[in-house]
Amino acid sequence: MRERVLITGGTGFLGKHLALAMKDSHEVVLAGRNNKQNMLAAERTGCPVIPLDVTRMEAVRDTMIEAKPTIVIHAAATKYVDVAEMQPLECTDVNVLGSQNVARACMEFGVRTLVGISTDKAAPPVRNTYALTKALMERIYCGLNGKSDTRFVCVRFGNLAWSTGSVLPVWKRMLDQSGVIGTTGPEMRRFFIKVEEAVKLILTAVEHIDELQGTVVTRAMKAVQIGDLLELFVRQSGGRWEKIEGRPGEREDEYLVGEMELPYTRKHMFDGIPHYAISFNDRVADIITDPLSSATVERLSEAEMQSILDVAPPDDELW
Repeated sequence: MRERVLITGGTGFLGKHLALAMKDSHEVVLAGRNNKQNMLAAERTGCPVIPLDVTRMEAVRDTMIEAKPTIVIHAAATKYVDVAEMQPLECTDVNVLGSQNVARACMEFGVRTLVGISTDKAAPPVRNTYALTKALMERIYCGLNGKSDTRFVCVRFGNLAWSTGSVLPVWKRMLDQSGVIGTTGPEMRRFFIKVEEAVKLILTAVEHIDELQGTVVTRAMKAVQIGDLLELFVRQSGGRWEKIEGRPGEREDEYLVGEMELPYTRKHMFDGIPHYAISFNDRVADIITDPLSSATVERLSEAEMQSILDVAPPDDELW
């Protein structure tokens, strides 16, 4: 009998790709609070969709009763750094309270596995409100592991290429509208990951949950200097770019594993790729010596950057 998976925030960019990747081996149910996106996701994936606002505990319980999942992937979030700085209550409601509600319901209804979707921004040093709420979700989920039959794990990854509202769709829209791309930080460095790589990281966490429960899991990723990616984007698509004022909450580099986390991080090899599991309070014997920072890891080659630009989804999936 196939296991049933519930994906909160499942009508977003990542959720739809997760559904398409899992629907042949699992019964997948999506949940989201935007009814227009819910309808489009149902058409795109062929999976049932349930309206859900994770900030309402009653709605989360109702969804659990209807979906009856054994695995929950919690992707619902307010994720934009600048929006979180301007609307911290909304960000905290969704990312902290909503994550608590999902965790409590999973324990209450005997869900076997709960995966929390996090971000490299949650790694120390935390710079902004969005990052802080995701860091709290990580701590809550890891701290709850072992208190019930539900096994908790979180996954961290960097910029998800072509996800809704991320830098590549924003650049494309600017180019289409005016021929000029405004960038806040060409000198910044960021981890970039394709959606299929992000999906694979989540599936790895599910498949190895006995080994990884109670940790935050990430994997080796390459980084790019934003100006290099932007130059290639403009060279390919035309137009020009100019520097504009920075947004609140931004920082020059991101971390997959911060310096403070090194004594609590163990290394795993899955499918020939280095993965890292952060346990927060359980020190490990063989520690990683250096933080995994976008300033120090290997850079994406021009061919690799081009491969990211080449996977642009249709315009109707970008917004």
